[in-house]
Amino acid sequence: MMLNGIDRIGGYAELFRGKRLGLITSPTGLSSGFVPTIGILHERFNLTALFSPEHGVRGDQDAGGLVEAYADPQTGVPVYSLYRKDSKRLAPDMLDAVDAVVYDIQDVGIRYYTFIYTMLYALEDCAKAGKPFIVLDRFNPLDGVTVEGNVLKPGYRSFVGNYPLAVRYGLTVGELARMANDETGWNAELHVVPCEGWSREMRFPELNRVWVQPSMGIPRYETALLYGGTCLFEGTNLSEGRGTTFPFEIIGAPFVEPQRLADEMNAKGLPGVRFRPVYYKPTASKHQGELCGGVQLHVTDARAVRPVETGVTLLYAMKDNYEEFAWLPPFKEGSRPFIDLLGGDKLYRDEPVDLQAMLERFREESREFADRKRAYHLY
Repeated sequence: MMLNGIDRIGGYAELFRGKRLGLITSPTGLSSGFVPTIGILHERFNLTALFSPEHGVRGDQDAGGLVEAYADPQTGVPVYSLYRKDSKRLAPDMLDAVDAVVYDIQDVGIRYYTFIYTMLYALEDCAKAGKPFIVLDRFNPLDGVTVEGNVLKPGYRSFVGNYPLAVRYGLTVGELARMANDETGWNAELHVVPCEGWSREMRFPELNRVWVQPSMGIPRYETALLYGGTCLFEGTNLSEGRGTTFPFEIIGAPFVEPQRLADEMNAKGLPGVRFRPVYYKPTASKHQGELCGGVQLHVTDARAVRPVETGVTLLYAMKDNYEEFAWLPPFKEGSRPFIDLLGGDKLYRDEPVDLQAMLERFREESREFADRKRAYHLY
């Protein structure tokens, strides 16, 4: 049986006992019996603070919505926001309320996913304050072996990419915390409560577990698998499927002709994926209420598919075929275009684009990252 860190805290009670605990969590912070980590720590130990990432500790906040301080209605424990307008850090008064900080959020193994930066910010803050940081480790649903995509470059850090990771990095959050703590020289007092029964080659379908969506935009395992490539469309004027029941699996726009695009993409023979022509009307986000044409990506072989290469190939097929295609401008004056932040580099906007050379560069950076991360493996 595969167990996450929260399922094994009985054997690590000395890390928690006698301490005022602060917990960073989300609705995915659950035991194998579907008991929230909030409730487990509140019942067994002294939980004195909850720290809320994007979406809130109970999942009641919209994506990008700012979270204000409040009391958790089920436990009465104060909830402090780590997604404030002015900061995403643990403030001194928050750290004064606890003796140790615990992290328990299900990751998806993709660099753009903001929860991992909430963790790394908190780890750094705890290092500076001399507070222990405890990661309740969780499996990587995409496996702990496969690495894909380029590595984020200096000067392109943001909340969708704040550490030099490959896009698909093949680490658990506990391993990532160990890597960052060592490479940055933070030297935090870091403890990882490891998983049991998970090996690096295992992916979610092999775990005999129920998928609990890590955010509203990732409702299925297949979504998480494709997300590493299709999230790039958030940096364009094309719909990445938000406002549909298949976000990051459906890509399109009002100016896209579905059959033509599907035929072109299927003719490329990309491994492990097929493209089906679709029409849809997003109920939210880009092109809300407009009829869009596009494609749905169907995973036919989860081990063969290369999501980042698939997404990049689709991106340039659309850019080359439609003069209406555009990169989104920076969100605010002086910042970089969003595609640069997602891409961790300006290469996506370089002209002319040699797609095969770009993909080969990604493969080389992936190989280098795979070598770099190996020293931090726990499994």
